[in-house]
Amino acid sequence: MAPRTQSLLTPREAAGMLNISYPTIKQWILSGKISTLPTPGGHHRIAASTLKPFLKREEEAAPVRSRERYRKVSGRNQLVGKVIEIKIDGLMAKVVVAIGDQRITSIITSDAVREMQLKRGDTAAALVKSTDVMIELV
Repeated sequence: MAPRTQSLLTPREAAGMLNISYPTIKQWILSGKISTLPTPGGHHRIAASTLKPFLKREEEAAPVRSRERYRKVSGRNQLVGKVIEIKIDGLMAKVVVAIGDQRITSIITSDAVREMQLKRGDTAAALVKSTDVMIELV
């Protein structure tokens, strides 16, 4: 089996995962608070593993939420994370939610994205039922 290559993120993707602004992550990069890998073109790429300490702090700081609302949905496999990507193409939309260093991708209607006012940086739950993944704003 081939070794798994490390996931590299652009500064914008990393900022989205951490729910911080692009200028903030650029400051962190320039001050050395977060390490990057340079591309041949001189751009910064951030290893997903580099974000783990920042994600852990955010999880520890997050208030404990009641699971009462989850009892209103039949699906029990509910994974809470941050929306890191939304791509709308016609009637459908691709939504990517980062849960720790993992990603869940869901294809939902573009109307659902608009009705939910879903955007990058939102906290959302991926509801997994068999092969279907639904997105719920948290």
